[in-house]
Amino acid sequence: MGLDKRIYSRYGRRKNQIKQERKYMLRVSQIKVVPEADLDSIKKKTASVIGVKVTDMVHFEIVKQSIDARKKPLIYYSYTVDVQLKNDANTKEAQILKRLKENQVTQIIPKAYQFPEEGKERLKYRPVIVGMGPAGLFCGYMLAKHGYAPILIERGKAVEERTADVEKFWETGILDTESNVQFGEGGAGTFSDGKLNTLIKDKDGRNHEVLRIFVENGAPEKILYDAKPHIGTDVLTEVVRNMRNEINKNGGEVHFSTKMDSLILNDKKISGICIQNNNETKEIPCENVVLALGHSARDTFYELFEQKIPMEAKAFAVGLRMEHPQSMINEAMYGMENPGTLGAAPYKVTAKASNGRGVYSFCMCPGGYVVNASSEEGRLAVNGMSYSDRGSKNANSALIVTVTPEDFGSDHPLAGIAFQRELEEKAYKAGNGKIPVQKYRDYKDSVLKDLKVTDSVSISDEMTPNTKGQYKYADLADILPKECNLALVEGIEAFAHQIEGFNRPDALLLGVESRTSSPIRITRGENLQSDIEGLYPCGEGAGYAGGITSAAMDGIRVAEEIARRFKAFSL
Repeated sequence: MGLDKRIYSRYGRRKNQIKQERKYMLRVSQIKVVPEADLDSIKKKTASVIGVKVTDMVHFEIVKQSIDARKKPLIYYSYTVDVQLKNDANTKEAQILKRLKENQVTQIIPKAYQFPEEGKERLKYRPVIVGMGPAGLFCGYMLAKHGYAPILIERGKAVEERTADVEKFWETGILDTESNVQFGEGGAGTFSDGKLNTLIKDKDGRNHEVLRIFVENGAPEKILYDAKPHIGTDVLTEVVRNMRNEINKNGGEVHFSTKMDSLILNDKKISGICIQNNNETKEIPCENVVLALGHSARDTFYELFEQKIPMEAKAFAVGLRMEHPQSMINEAMYGMENPGTLGAAPYKVTAKASNGRGVYSFCMCPGGYVVNASSEEGRLAVNGMSYSDRGSKNANSALIVTVTPEDFGSDHPLAGIAFQRELEEKAYKAGNGKIPVQKYRDYKDSVLKDLKVTDSVSISDEMTPNTKGQYKYADLADILPKECNLALVEGIEAFAHQIEGFNRPDALLLGVESRTSSPIRITRGENLQSDIEGLYPCGEGAGYAGGITSAAMDGIRVAEEIARRFKAFSL
């Protein structure tokens, strides 16, 4: 439809100025138009719905765009927009609010995100951020932009070098344990679909600020209003690099191939960290450390446990990736195999198995790939990834089952890591180091009949795997615990009632999806600090987020907390 740049280049850039000029505006929802409609058509439809002239609207801003496919194959875009009327039209607002349903029009007072004013304490040393996934990257970005000159360390490489290492691994199977899908600038989300939606309430505007910063650094403006925003790994790598350059430009300092070995503590306070860089051990003195570790930093979690940093095991989820033809998903969701400008259709499914376990889709990748996301020798994990065009032949999603500390076989805080590793070792063995793949038909038989299939299973059906990394047909039933296998089969059969063909015999299962979220939580208080003064556990690895956007928002929260306490740092 070509709205990406038109809407926000014409209207969005005046947002801050407009918000200073007005006290409130009308938020109008359920503005439905055909996908081919242009901006003028959306404005005319809005004016018609609220009963004013187009010329009465002095400000018009699209807040949200979603797809309404309830009458498929007749598809609509449904918009929510913010409207400000001319002064001489304001008398109509009360009539509009009275005439229209409350769920269609409301009166709002726009609230822009505000970074807090700096505190009064002086920093002796620059803040240090460990990890450059979304949490660390956004924390560093905000601190740099506001004069705190943070030092960021990342055990992996810069995104350009990291991308080359990842592609080499997918082609050859040669794993770099410090530069891979899990470790490196941008974090694990860099090699994903780049989904930016979150269920976190956004009363302080951090969600929109995350999206605004992404756009400021090269993401498409459409993400500011898309109901299901995504970037794609090809665009995300560019955005991450641009954010790093901004950090450096604003007084921050970034160090790659630099691993934190341990914290330096003094009477339950942070006084520095020990790092490894180029086979040398060094110390960085500091009084504030943001632990923005990824959920795969297992060796660091063990070191922190040895240093008696408070942490606890937490529930997460495990399962398998499942591939279907994207055309089948398009037909089910939109009523057409080729939806044109609508793009590849996503889906979301949930069910509850008879054994009480919930089964649900996670990180669904329309037009995507299943990728080898391993980071340890002898262990194999998968993830899903899409490029920005979501143009591949298959759709894939993780189908996962929740596991709790009761499933881990130990009450040790790090028992979830041992549980993950056991599953990944089984997956590695099943595929001889390659991604193990199985037709749903054979997996179901193996789970329900305890039938052990062999490498000679039929692979002549329509579907073939769409992977990044080598794959091998194998039996997946021995990877997951029995109760998880049974729940998955029951869930897949239930999902077939929601999406026709979901349980097709030649659908593909790939394993193992073991790193949906962190298996631990590093505890923190209301001030976002551990009981070690100056230590800020942050983001997904520390147990406080579940995706790119929520991790980025948590990074911003920690940056705010540091800023409220300390003055900006003078270099």
